[in-house]
Amino acid sequence: MIRLWQVVLLLLTLGLSAEEDEKAFAWKAPNIGPGLFSDDLGMLDREKDEYATNLAVYANNGVAKAGASVASLEQARRLIALSMHLSPRNKRALVASYQLSRGVVPSAVPSEYSSEVLARLLFTRGQVLRQQGGAENLLLSRVFTELAAEMDPRNEDAVYACELQRLDHGRLEWAQLTDVKSTPRPGAAGMP
Repeated sequence: MIRLWQVVLLLLTLGLSAEEDEKAFAWKAPNIGPGLFSDDLGMLDREKDEYATNLAVYANNGVAKAGASVASLEQARRLIALSMHLSPRNKRALVASYQLSRGVVPSAVPSEYSSEVLARLLFTRGQVLRQQGGAENLLLSRVFTELAAEMDPRNEDAVYACELQRLDHGRLEWAQLTDVKSTPRPGAAGMP
């Protein structure tokens, strides 16, 4: 025989589980505005698109593996925003953002690189961008270096460079990539 307190406990447990699921899957799509990077960025369009794809795949797989945990969604938001800044029409980034905004946990997809290899690529490319100079290159260098340290905390060179950046320039403000204030593009008012 089921007692009243057991029913109440069961209902409370089910209610809390549903509430936790809703909170755990609160996706806020990044707002990239017109994009941060122009033709002054020291990367070719094809290279930007390849990095965008690999970052979006990494984000996608992180969310799938973690079951859309709060931490995986926050990391995905940063990575997808960066992907869209690098290549605004990148298929992987746009599909992942769309699925997440509809409450769909994306399926894991094959990745060209392990997290350690992707981290090394990001760190190396970040160092080249830093040497090239210019505001956009320096910003992307900081972003790539921080991501490399996060993806592979055993990579001492990336971690050391990331910590030097933090000491010299403070924490990287991801909001400049994820929450860009939208400004209408010239001539866009008449667009359907």
